[in-house]
Parts: sequence; structure tokens; C-alpha cells
Amino acid sequence: MTERPEEDTARTERKASAAAAEPRWLTDAEQDVWRAFLHATTLLEDHLDRQLQRDAGMPHVYYGLLVSLSEAPRRRMRMTELAQQAKITRSRLSHAVARLEKNGWVRREDCPSDKRGQLAVLTDEGFAMLQKSAPGHVAAVRAALFDRLSPEQVVQLGAMCRTIAEGLQPAGADLPWLR
Repeated sequence: MTERPEEDTARTERKASAAAAEPRWLTDAEQDVWRAFLHATTLLEDHLDRQLQRDAGMPHVYYGLLVSLSEAPRRRMRMTELAQQAKITRSRLSHAVARLEKNGWVRREDCPSDKRGQLAVLTDEGFAMLQKSAPGHVAAVRAALFDRLSPEQVVQLGAMCRTIAEGLQPAGADLPWLR
């Protein structure tokens, strides 16, 4: 034996550490799925964004904000909660709400329970715009996604998306919309 047992153990640990540092590269099949996923989600988001810009004069993210407010009690929500629900930073939300205010679709109010907080409130004009734009948006979503899938695929897609989302939002995660 040319080495002491401690040296042999240290070398084994270094090899294991180096192996752990090596990335787990995607297989060819995984790479194919990953690229198909990116391609499909990019095309879908662009399709929906263009449809809403054309038919309602707003980007998809603004439509989502109006939907969230329409579903909130009394059509109002704390700005921080709205940012979390929309998965956008408070800075981006503030910019979006300013644009929605300019259109008369949303207004801000001081939060009665927290003087530092603000509420975003969906106006009657904003609700009317949402009602006007919803049918076209739903038709675009249906044509682009649900009409292309079997009922079984819809269930599978929902399960996969929930699994992915749960893994990306662990408790205590430092996510931009939670800051």
C-alpha cells in the first residue's frame, strides 16, 4: 500500500465532489421537449398578446390584472397582493397600473388598514373593457390551446403545469413579486 487510508479517503471525496459539480446535461429527448416547450409557450404568449393589443389595445399582462381585480371582493386588491398574483415585480405593477389609470380602467386608493399600502380598484370603465374584450380573448385561448388537445391531454397539461409551478415556488423562496 503506497498511500495512507486518509489520503485515499480524501481523493475519493474530491472525485465525488468533482462529479457532483458536473452539470446533469439534458438528454437528446429532454432537449427536444425543452425546446418544444419554449417554442410553444413563446408562441402562445405572443399570440395572446397580439390578439389583446389588436382587439383591446392592451398587452396580455394588463388583461390579467383586470381579470384579477374583477374577481377580487369589491373589485379591489392591495397592490402587493396583485403583484404576487400576477407574478410581476411591484415596480412593473406600478407602471402597469399607471397605464391602466391613464385609460380610466383602474384607480388607486389608500389602504384603510395600512397607511403605507395602496389598493388597485377596477373602475366601471375597466370592467366594461374587460367584458368587451373577454369573448375574443377566450376564443383566442380556446383556438390556440384547448381545441388542439384531447380532454385527456388537457387534464395531463394541467397536472404537469401545477407540478412545475409548485416546484418553482417553494415556501420561503426569494421571488421578485414577494419582495
